[in-house]
Amino acid sequence: MFRGSLVALVTPMLADGTVDYDSLEKLVEYQKKNGTDGLIIMGTTGEAATIPFAEQLQVLSFVLEINAGAMKIIAGNGSNSTAEAVEKTKMLTELPIDGFLTVTPYYNKPTQAGMLAHFKAVAAATDKPVLLYNVPGRTGVDLKAETVAELAKVANIVGIKEATGSMERLAELQQLCAAEFDLLSGDDASAAEFVLRGGHGVISVTTNVAPAGMSAMIRAARQGDRELALATDATLQCLHRDLFIESNPIPSKWALWRLGLMQTDAARLPLTSLEPIHHLAIEQALKQANLLS
Repeated sequence: MFRGSLVALVTPMLADGTVDYDSLEKLVEYQKKNGTDGLIIMGTTGEAATIPFAEQLQVLSFVLEINAGAMKIIAGNGSNSTAEAVEKTKMLTELPIDGFLTVTPYYNKPTQAGMLAHFKAVAAATDKPVLLYNVPGRTGVDLKAETVAELAKVANIVGIKEATGSMERLAELQQLCAAEFDLLSGDDASAAEFVLRGGHGVISVTTNVAPAGMSAMIRAARQGDRELALATDATLQCLHRDLFIESNPIPSKWALWRLGLMQTDAARLPLTSLEPIHHLAIEQALKQANLLS
């Protein structure tokens, strides 16, 4: 259902912190023209944590209009409060989105039983497909493969964005979940190997900056062409690394500004602009990916 090269889209902003809709339109068109299969709107990379829900709805509505059905649109609906996640899900279901990306509850570190109940409650609040999102490095909690397998029995829980970067975790999920359950990498640096080993795609930060390269890499990996997939990925490895040189999405925003795709690299506090000491590293990564001459 959700396979291929998908992007966790940044939310461009003006210097005063308001959403830059002109640049947002440009970013959606950039993804559309370069082979991206789906957009995740209002995830971590989209700075959902500092964007009020009413404004999130405005951004989603705008992207849906610009996209015009070209790519799948998946909305972030996560919260560390189950009640809040359920309420957000009910409201977002009214929009013509294709599904949800639901992150594990962060900060309060629920048990596996707590996460099982959380995701079941979210799924019950909508008739749209739900992707689980496991990113222990940001949330402080790990959704185990056995718990994922139990959640996969819920009719509208259709896959997972697995961001541990572990091939062992991928193998566990493949063993425990049905073949139609979508297994998407959430770790750019290991995404090529993840797909070569039978994963179905990626939800990527790098794709913000290099959509054509990521699309080509994922396509080659899905076709089993290891040599081409790894050769393409080699040009992107510096981006995979350096787009996390500071907290995501700070480096991606600077890179998109440097490429002329956004008017500013502004983010909302507590995120700030990329430190000047890192500018050269990002420029060199863009050059290695053949995005700057």
